[in-house]
Amino acid sequence: PIVDILEQTPDIPPGNQWAIFLRNHDELTLEMVTDEERDYMYRVYAHEQTARINLGIRRRLAPLLENNRRKIELMNSLLFALPGTPVLYYGDEIGMGDNFYLGDRHGVRTPMQWSGDRNAGFSRANPQKLFLPVIIDPEYHYESMNVEAQHINPSSLLWWMRRIIALRKQHPAFGRGTFRWVGHDNRRVLAFLREHGEGDERERILVVVNLSRFSQAVELHLEEFEGAVPVELFGRTTFPAVGEEPYRLTLGPHNFFWFRLQPRSALDQEGEGGGVSIPDALDQLPRLHAGETWDEIFDEDRQATLEDALRAYVPARRWFGGKGRPVRSMGVDDLIHVELGEQEAAYLAVVHVEYVTEDDERYVLPLAFGTRQDGEAILKRTPSALVARLTLADGTEGVLFDAVANPSFVRCLLEIMTGSASAAGREGRLGGVRDEGLDLPADLSEVEVRVGTAEQSNTSIVLGERWILKLLRRLESGANLDREIGRALTVRGFGHTPAMLGAVEYRRGKGDVGTVAVLQAFVPNQGDAWEYTLDVLQRYLERAMASELSVDDLPLPDAGLIAAAGGPLPDVVHDVIEESTLENARLLGRRTGEMHRALAGVEEVDFRPEAFTTLYQRSLYQSMRNLLGQTFRSLERGGEDLDDDVRARAEEIVDRKGDLLGRFRSVLERKLEGDRIRIHGDYHLGQVLWTGKDFVIIDFEGEPARPLSERRLKRSPLRDVAGMLRSYHYAAIAALFGEREQGLAAAAELEDLEAWARFWHRWVSVAFLSGYLEGVDEDGFLPEGTAARQLLLDVYLLEKALYELGYELSNRPRWARIPIEGILELMGAAGEGSRES
Repeated sequence: PIVDILEQTPDIPPGNQWAIFLRNHDELTLEMVTDEERDYMYRVYAHEQTARINLGIRRRLAPLLENNRRKIELMNSLLFALPGTPVLYYGDEIGMGDNFYLGDRHGVRTPMQWSGDRNAGFSRANPQKLFLPVIIDPEYHYESMNVEAQHINPSSLLWWMRRIIALRKQHPAFGRGTFRWVGHDNRRVLAFLREHGEGDERERILVVVNLSRFSQAVELHLEEFEGAVPVELFGRTTFPAVGEEPYRLTLGPHNFFWFRLQPRSALDQEGEGGGVSIPDALDQLPRLHAGETWDEIFDEDRQATLEDALRAYVPARRWFGGKGRPVRSMGVDDLIHVELGEQEAAYLAVVHVEYVTEDDERYVLPLAFGTRQDGEAILKRTPSALVARLTLADGTEGVLFDAVANPSFVRCLLEIMTGSASAAGREGRLGGVRDEGLDLPADLSEVEVRVGTAEQSNTSIVLGERWILKLLRRLESGANLDREIGRALTVRGFGHTPAMLGAVEYRRGKGDVGTVAVLQAFVPNQGDAWEYTLDVLQRYLERAMASELSVDDLPLPDAGLIAAAGGPLPDVVHDVIEESTLENARLLGRRTGEMHRALAGVEEVDFRPEAFTTLYQRSLYQSMRNLLGQTFRSLERGGEDLDDDVRARAEEIVDRKGDLLGRFRSVLERKLEGDRIRIHGDYHLGQVLWTGKDFVIIDFEGEPARPLSERRLKRSPLRDVAGMLRSYHYAAIAALFGEREQGLAAAAELEDLEAWARFWHRWVSVAFLSGYLEGVDEDGFLPEGTAARQLLLDVYLLEKALYELGYELSNRPRWARIPIEGILELMGAAGEGSRES
């Protein structure tokens, strides 16, 4: 019937829209349906004669649908997704009932149910003076079914309606887009597209609706959108990409999906932080020419064209650490020939990057050749692996790609690690290091290889759900920190980090040894602590919007965080923040303390604790002063990329340079006690895995923008603590970004939500510190006394926020807002002047 109705709906002039209703004050008219259809509608929706009027039905939406929440949501999803201007009848947003015994159409015109008070909050008059009585039907009674009751319940129909309305407003395709049906194989399912815009700005919304009370499977004909990735709008969840075959979906009873069909390239750019070139088609890749064999592309007479391709490809990767630095030249420093099998090989290229002003760097880029058909497959799976099109002398066309996308190359690295294979190049060779506990099968072809889709500073490859191989993209001479610290923790019996099992090293001459890959035990997990925390925050902010508490009822810690961690949390904290959130923050704090105790207990010279000295305090101040200068220079270069309001906030930081230096100078004002030890170095929620009941700490390589020698320095463990507290702040503001993008909260409500987010991250930070201090108070590597600890924590928080600002300006300017607000808040500029929006 829906298809039939839309086909018979006449066209109207441009700029006009039909108003569409589910229900209104008139009866549900059945004058335009057949006699048979009218009889069916009466039997299903108005079996009582009193519910009928003229040739229609006088009932509200919820009673018509038997107060079935799934059916109500389903029908409203159609109301907001079909062409036209949706009109919502009052009371339907809370599922109000009716009283058809009142006669005429009065049954659907009863007073709006605002609260459980007298006359449902509609009027303070004598109830007998009301034109129509309020609903007292037990199922829809105004005392339980009212706006006030649903407003304080984030799971209520009222909040669901607010979310879907806000979501519709975010997508012009719903309001102004074209409409067309999508072919499929299941008559119980509706599927259609709403499209709006032109070219790269074109928005495509796919709506799929299961009209059945049973689960349904459907195959959608979306072949014309091959390569597009459906992103579910409510949860922003990414579904598998559309391929050549019909797209398969399974829907629960009376369920629906709203998808945005997103080009794969756009998703990869979001993950990279913007400014990254990801191809939508092979023809977008640069073209290279080789001789009889593809590896002649590395010949000296073709170096110039290869360098051009590398200059386009390497800086666009997330693992490239030189973003924002002018590059003088880029070329292949060494080539390691890696035999993959009969007539198949790859080359591990050591790419040398020479900067105009900064120190040179080397990166690892394994390269392989594939046919055009291979390229099409890689384009769908991991388009960021494609480097260039490559044409051989005989006219054969193929692609040059990152060999990590070839499972044979990954297995070959494992063979090198175990000593069963070798690989040599022009200048150096690859060698394996096998640690105790490594137990790979003899036949590595049985090991399933799964490359991680998210690009980070390294590339992670899961092997058979038992091991994880990390290809370290930046090649540095010296011991790899992740391996060095991971082995030390394993020896010390710290059980909350993956066991280190082996490595592949690049060896060139005497003393030039760098780690190319490390193998660790795979830890089954439910994602990292960042994802877990964002889920927690989403629920928290939903409850905050529904809460009756005023922001004035949300106290922040009076003294510093260290002092607050030494006492009990206020009752309001337990009332507002889920107890599981606070307990897990304490648990993470305890695990952090255990990690630092284990590192402080390693007896090797490179790990042995060293006491704070006045000379070290002076060097600490100088390094922070240098960082401040670097960050301000980055602001001068990248400030134009910021939004106007964010730029204005950044200028406030520049104006307070003297105050910032004063904060850092506080480390010189007194002799500090405590020890410096080896620490994690880049500690945040993304470096911790959540298993569902505990935390596992990973990635001990330190901040990737710093030199290896600097990352190996011993520091106060409070530097790690500051990193985690900053990460909690990041998560709180990132969750606010999500609420703002969904458009659920009005501007005034966003200001309140910012106060709620600040309350959350401050008190969760206190809970984390409480757990941390429980386990380390007696170990002696922290300064004695609350004041000294707070002083160090404060300067490390500022240092971390400045480092974050420099990183974001170079990599993700849109995120620079978060460290800017963090710096101002740490400087005491929080409040009305430090709103994140």
